[in-house]
Amino acid sequence: MKTNRLVLAALAVSGLIGAGGLLAVANTQAAQAAPAAAPATPVNVYAGIGLANMSPSVKDHLQRVYVPNLRSNDVYVIDPETLKVVDKFKVGVGPQHVVPAFDLQTLWVANNAERTNKGSLTPIDPRTGKPGPQVPVDDPYNMYFSPDGKSAIVVAEALHRLDFRDPKTMAVQYAIDVPQCGGINHADFSPDGRYAMFTCEFDGAVARIDLKERKVDGYLKLTMPTTRFSEKDPIDQLLASEVCSKKKGMPQDIRVSPDGKRYYIADMDADGVHIVDAATFTKVGFIPTGVGAHGLYPSRDGTKLYVANRGTHNIHGKRKGKGRVTVIDFATEKVVANWPIPGGGSPDMGNVSADGKWLWLSGRFDDVVYRIDTSNGDVKQVKVGQEPHGLTVWPQPGRYSLGHTGNMR
Repeated sequence: MKTNRLVLAALAVSGLIGAGGLLAVANTQAAQAAPAAAPATPVNVYAGIGLANMSPSVKDHLQRVYVPNLRSNDVYVIDPETLKVVDKFKVGVGPQHVVPAFDLQTLWVANNAERTNKGSLTPIDPRTGKPGPQVPVDDPYNMYFSPDGKSAIVVAEALHRLDFRDPKTMAVQYAIDVPQCGGINHADFSPDGRYAMFTCEFDGAVARIDLKERKVDGYLKLTMPTTRFSEKDPIDQLLASEVCSKKKGMPQDIRVSPDGKRYYIADMDADGVHIVDAATFTKVGFIPTGVGAHGLYPSRDGTKLYVANRGTHNIHGKRKGKGRVTVIDFATEKVVANWPIPGGGSPDMGNVSADGKWLWLSGRFDDVVYRIDTSNGDVKQVKVGQEPHGLTVWPQPGRYSLGHTGNMR
């Protein structure tokens, strides 16, 4: 190596190679001498949600399904083994979602008390399944947690605002106004934790939030398909669809792809899932799924996306609608299964059991909960309170929760 350095130096002095060439040759030799770097591990945001990744901190938590009932202002508690309601208790006004805390030690009921100033959060101890004292909070339609765990993000839907609060005490830290995001409600996060993408239900758009700079980074209007599914019973399959006359959609739940490169957005008026490229912040595709596409849940192995189609385009639907669950393969972005609700129904929000065998969803307009077999779509029902919404299955695998009904990582 010493001889090589002397030769290179002599060549440089004599002008046979320039300084840039000397540096290039030296770098080439150094690269050849150094061992090859190991290939980077591919990103998989769902790598930690399999059954093998159950946190030791939840080992003494009860296995339960917690169901918030919007109109009866209560939570029903289901034993998933027996399919029996084993408890029920009153909470605040208008409970929307049951949200696992970042540290997995509390389940928060988000009572948004729509059109009033009586919003609150009700904590549930997952060891006992019992509620604690309510915490007054402005308009908590939904709640998430920043990926660094430093903040709870209360989604103040009616106020067009995201309130960042202490994740333990719920004391206000700061707020981000999102004025062009009417009906801000559901979110997911970039793998690096820099950005959050929120859906804007009443503006037919999504908002990208820069969590580092604490500001709105941009809005994206979602284009509508030319046709959508009809709510009416078709005379034949040719009439199963209708012209989509809507000028803007009604985006609901959102999930990031396993590699973090795309976002999938359920749209209740478009009857399917928009695909948005994360890097360019542009829509790049659309997957038709069913009437009233609403909730999105990854399978425990992170290969499939379950889409809960609520069965109606209306915010307040009728019983026994055209509800069904559609299964999308993440890798191919193709529909691989459709599971109707026997006799009709309204599958809405929920999550997957820890072992991945069951998809639990609220039946929003039928006052029931569905337990769906993820191997074949078989459905069983449990009667609950009035207008069940964002239920959670607990415990779930993962190191921490990003909120909603269990966006685990």
